[in-house]
Amino acid sequence: MTRVVVGLIYNLQKKILIALRGKHQHQGGLWEFPGGKLEPGEIEAVTLARELKEELGISVTDSQFYLTTKFDYGDKTVELTVYKVREFSGEPVGNEGQEIRWVYINELACKDFPAANGSIIRALKQSDN
Repeated sequence: MTRVVVGLIYNLQKKILIALRGKHQHQGGLWEFPGGKLEPGEIEAVTLARELKEELGISVTDSQFYLTTKFDYGDKTVELTVYKVREFSGEPVGNEGQEIRWVYINELACKDFPAANGSIIRALKQSDN
């Protein structure tokens, strides 16, 4: 199983940041919530901070656990641990050449995400009502 920590990064307009996965990656060409693989022995919050610094150039200053979900793709099983990132310093940029966008929660359904993200999007829609 691949363990991944992702961040729901909010801006002042209550939009969430999404990034386009590279074509060479598993589920490439689909949108995702930024984050990355949990290294052995690493604490989730450390993974989140490290990955968001590497991918987006931001420093997390306030995050809170949101949910954990698992999904089996057949060729790969992933466990996503999701944090809400309410505060950060820096301006997000696609440091790895990935396209990034700020979107409202109700716009998430219009984007193509890996199937593992479905439960995250459903939870966000329910909490937004």
